[in-house]
Amino acid sequence: MTKIVVLDGYTLNPGDMDWSALEKLGDLTVYDYTSADQIIGRAEGADIVLTNKTPLNAKTLATLTQLKYIGVLATGYNVVDVQAASEHRITVTNIPAYSTYSVAQLVFAFILELCHHVQLHSDAVFAGDWSNNRDFCFWRAPLIELHDKTIGIIGYGTIGRQVARIAHAFGMNICVHSRTRPADLDPGFADWVDLDTLLKQSDIISLHCPLTPETQGLICENQLRKMKSSAFLINTSRGGVIVEQDLADALNNQIIAGAGLDVLSQEPPPSDNPLLSAKNCLITPHIAWATQEARTRLMKLAVENVSSFLNNKPLNIINPVKKQQ
Repeated sequence: MTKIVVLDGYTLNPGDMDWSALEKLGDLTVYDYTSADQIIGRAEGADIVLTNKTPLNAKTLATLTQLKYIGVLATGYNVVDVQAASEHRITVTNIPAYSTYSVAQLVFAFILELCHHVQLHSDAVFAGDWSNNRDFCFWRAPLIELHDKTIGIIGYGTIGRQVARIAHAFGMNICVHSRTRPADLDPGFADWVDLDTLLKQSDIISLHCPLTPETQGLICENQLRKMKSSAFLINTSRGGVIVEQDLADALNNQIIAGAGLDVLSQEPPPSDNPLLSAKNCLITPHIAWATQEARTRLMKLAVENVSSFLNNKPLNIINPVKKQQ
């Protein structure tokens, strides 16, 4: 019977879902968390291993001689040494596009909070400020309308496109920068521009690019100084795309007006991360992907990936593996 091991299932399923569909495909063992020194002991003898953030490096893969398949329970797969997996004829798959709607939704949760300061004003009401106010209304911070503002989207995959659709519904102007110019980009809907133009023209910039050697530290002091002093920066992609000290300095020195971040370069962050004390900086703990609906899609796709692999019709393969004759 196929032996299946889930190394870190808690983030996907903290108890509000079940693993029954995966149990039907083999002898399943699920661990909530697995530390580095536990990986080999738990995965040894497994045919299939599923991981979210537990790393599987070359040394580990060389030890797991029975392993045939690694399913990453996420879209990003940098936790796996894919080259080593290929050398050992281990198929690696990921879960694409499961969180598109949820991530785009959080992008606008950040934007709307930065524009309307909902929590600030709600707290003021409950503190009695409205009851004691002589006027029928008051505001504690500038209020900003999105209509006719420009949003710059860096990275135009499925999530970037969904953010553009929502921005269009708000009546925003949309400009896009990506590694390659999208062939299907409607000029009446969005404009493709170079990075400098996007940085200079945008009122809001939303990052949706993968973390690669080219994008590591993409948003740094030099780029931040090109932005409008009234601009907001949103990051729901990867923390390493931003040089965090540079962003903290830009916020504290009012080079830009605010930021909304769901990802940081180290997660959980150390207490001395400069963004934790930066001005007008909203930070959430990497939750954009984690709605019940998105996690349900993730679980379904993970099961489909495993089932398809067992039926010799693998889906969402990261590394096409040549099988031995």
